[in-house]
Amino acid sequence: MQVWPGQAYPLGAAYDGAGTNFAVFSETAERVELCLLGDDGSETAVELRESDAFVRHAYLPGIMPGQRYGFRVHGPYAPASGHRCNSAKLLLDPYARAVSGRVDWGEEVYGYHFDEPDKRNDLDSAPHMMTSVVVNPYFDWGDDRPPRTPYHETVIYEAHVKGLTMLHPDLPDELRGSYAALGHPAIVEHLTKLGVTALELMPVHQFVNDHRLVDMGLNNYWGYNTIGFFAPHNAYASWGDRGEQVLEFKQAVKALHEAGIEVILDVVYNHTAEGNHLGPTLSYKGLDNASYYRLMDDPRYYMDTTGTGNSLLMRSPHVLQMIMDSLRHWVTDMHVDGFRFDLAATLARQFHEVDRLSSFFDLVQQDPVVSQVKLIAEPWDVGEGGYQVGNFPPLWTEWNGMYRDTVRDLWRGEPRTLAEFASRLTGSSDLYQDDGRRPLASINFTTCHDGFTLHDLVSYNEKHNEANGENNQDGESHNRSWNCGAEGETDDPDVLALRARQMRNFIATLMLSQGVPMLSHGDEFARTQGGNNNAYCQDSELAWVRWPHGESELLGFTRAMAMLRRDHPVFRRRRFFHGRPVQGTHDELSDIAWFTPEGEEMREDDWSASQAQALSVFLNGNAISEPGQRGERINDDSFLLMFNASPEPLEFTVPVNHGRQWQIVVDTAHDDGVPPDPAKVRAGDRITLADRSLAVLQRPA
Repeated sequence: MQVWPGQAYPLGAAYDGAGTNFAVFSETAERVELCLLGDDGSETAVELRESDAFVRHAYLPGIMPGQRYGFRVHGPYAPASGHRCNSAKLLLDPYARAVSGRVDWGEEVYGYHFDEPDKRNDLDSAPHMMTSVVVNPYFDWGDDRPPRTPYHETVIYEAHVKGLTMLHPDLPDELRGSYAALGHPAIVEHLTKLGVTALELMPVHQFVNDHRLVDMGLNNYWGYNTIGFFAPHNAYASWGDRGEQVLEFKQAVKALHEAGIEVILDVVYNHTAEGNHLGPTLSYKGLDNASYYRLMDDPRYYMDTTGTGNSLLMRSPHVLQMIMDSLRHWVTDMHVDGFRFDLAATLARQFHEVDRLSSFFDLVQQDPVVSQVKLIAEPWDVGEGGYQVGNFPPLWTEWNGMYRDTVRDLWRGEPRTLAEFASRLTGSSDLYQDDGRRPLASINFTTCHDGFTLHDLVSYNEKHNEANGENNQDGESHNRSWNCGAEGETDDPDVLALRARQMRNFIATLMLSQGVPMLSHGDEFARTQGGNNNAYCQDSELAWVRWPHGESELLGFTRAMAMLRRDHPVFRRRRFFHGRPVQGTHDELSDIAWFTPEGEEMREDDWSASQAQALSVFLNGNAISEPGQRGERINDDSFLLMFNASPEPLEFTVPVNHGRQWQIVVDTAHDDGVPPDPAKVRAGDRITLADRSLAVLQRPA
């Protein structure tokens, strides 16, 4: 076998048509062996003798795509000093573009003996390990172009690759649960008819099924357990894992782009699947433990702000380089359109405290590729000071957990929520305006993968996670949910009617709010998980989307609300409301006004009244301050939104000075959300809203 010196960059395995360059970083290694693995179980070791700035490298002519490989690192095994090198452990390439196989859990993949944790374990892990794969980078993208949908026109749909597609009746059996299914016309058509412009995929980076879960007969279904930040998860490929998963993912992205749908990845750069000091040795831990992980003062142990056992060392230049290289790879090579960063507060922990000016955000801000795509933060972690909603820098949008909590509280009847609800409905200026951001910094959601589905939010007071094997101790206990009078499934027609109305209320509120709406997959037709609010380990029909037969009323209502939002820029403003008339218009009315149910403008004591659970808001379509794309003035119809979150029907008076004639276009008290004969009402008229319902009145421009 010929071995040429090769290059130190790019890291990973780079195939050029004639051979492959291998490069891997390790500052602590004394020797590094590249191990080429044969299908017959053989292993050919090639020592990487060339080293530049701690990057070992070599070029091997004739090594083709599909070749499986790994690394063995010879160096110190001294946990008390933070080093865990062990040449008996076959290690994944951190930069592998594809990964083959899975981990066969046993003592062999650990660096210590189970019965003697302080003793080094020299059992060979290779027969039990997943392996890195050389990938052909060439792909015919044709005329693929990123949709680049502006935030104010964006509707996000959060979905799980397998969960969304596994049970779809129109998909061929061999495609279900795969990347290929995402690009199938049946899925694309559903998303486009729903008004979705961006598909946010739960983790598709290569992840590992935890040893503990496998022993329990469960799986890490959600995938927040990454081991490879450059590789698409191999279990979601329908036709092979020797690089086929890369082609299949690219084909799905290409098909979604053709339909005008962006692809956003939920990424987990805050920790890896190697866990704490008792976790396995799969890659980073054996390559250079102290360079990759945040260690405690006693370096045998790991600092954990993620609740998973470890946290990546965000002040390490090699970790930062890996993350930025990974992000650029997914944008430039895989054509994705953005990222949602799991537990993003951890990325800001340059030292111990959360610092929004940390190195990671500096790099993103300056990067000519990554700074141009959608960047969404989950703005919290489990460490001290980790709840950082509203504190991320410009360029970033945030999952707005305060929006979720406030909207849930309003519709379940919690008192003293009106003032905060008004802020959430209008884009959360209290969170985003002071740092120059706009309403579009707020990713609004009432449900997501983590927690109750929409159906379960209105059907359960308590979590029911018994299937997870932890005696119902896992998952959030305070869900701000309300079962509408019966816990779980029921035949009571009154309870069922109220639940259906509440689901319409949540969907309507989401689509009428300023900011960027995000739907959770299956909520548009009332998917249930039987009250399980932490289905992270449920790779089964409990968590998969069960598609309804034919059209459902909730699906039709969700589509209608998405279209109402799409057609009317007053619901998707790019600037915050001023609360006064807008200069340069002929309209003397304020751009927004708030009213009591009696039709009187809200006063300070109205906002703070302990039992206040209802209000109206006027949105002036003639007073939109921001111009259109070509500088033109934007005019729209005006709307009056009436919210009755009280347990009793209430009479609302149409304000007298904000329009003479209106038409009721939405009323969640009706099964399809629309009055059977859309009524026209005049200023001063009285309208009775059913308990826990909302109505939308429209006035032509």
